[in-house]
Amino acid sequence: MPKLHYKAVWLSDIHLGNKDCKAEYLLEFLHNISVDTLYLVGDIVDMWQMEKQFRWPEAHNRVMHKIMYMSNNGTRVIYLPGNHDAPIQKYAGMTFGDIQIEREIVHVTAEGKQYLVLHGDQFDTDVTLGKFHAWIGDKGYDLLLFLNRWYNRFRAWRNRHYWSLAGYIKQHIKGANKAIERYRTAGCDYAKAKGLDGIICGHIHHPESLMVNGIHYINDGDWIENCSALVEDMSGELSLFHFNEYLKQKATVSVLADFVNGNQAA
Repeated sequence: MPKLHYKAVWLSDIHLGNKDCKAEYLLEFLHNISVDTLYLVGDIVDMWQMEKQFRWPEAHNRVMHKIMYMSNNGTRVIYLPGNHDAPIQKYAGMTFGDIQIEREIVHVTAEGKQYLVLHGDQFDTDVTLGKFHAWIGDKGYDLLLFLNRWYNRFRAWRNRHYWSLAGYIKQHIKGANKAIERYRTAGCDYAKAKGLDGIICGHIHHPESLMVNGIHYINDGDWIENCSALVEDMSGELSLFHFNEYLKQKATVSVLADFVNGNQAA
């Protein structure tokens, strides 16, 4: 991967501390870029999962060190905490070291377009169908990640590239598509009410970029199943980066984090 420089990069839903975090993939991406402004768009650390079972592999530590190194060496880092790292929300408006904490912020591209940036858990009340359905959805997602984990271990054993089985299954579930549509609409309505050109968010682990009623909606995805980021080049063009597409161009196959670390427990 050639060293690339970006005006801005957006990362969300890394979920450090979670067994499904693809920290090695993210490290490879970060080591091969430089960036003026790095937006951490929530759920960077999975405090929910860590309350259940503390897990912090060396690769997750290296991600944190890499971000801090970037913040100390010319990159402006803005952290917009989400629901899985909610305790950090109370520090919005403050700066810790060289990292700025905000709940939401407006980014202006090189072309002068204004985008609202926030995690997206603010729109949960517009999406949820009730506590019981939310619980069912949470358990269903855990199952999807379990299947995704073992499916890609099998692919790695067969010398095949990573592929998001969880993402594929989600795209074919009617209820999931309806929830994504509600979320997308809520976000665009919020940005439109503020008189902005678009919205950049995460939260639902579904990367996409499209126009909705005159508002540019962009979800930068996640590093649990899709391994994606949003990047802005120096001309102001916004595009989604998919790490699995990068892997396809490599001569060798990168194995999954669990195999690299020797943590093969389900």
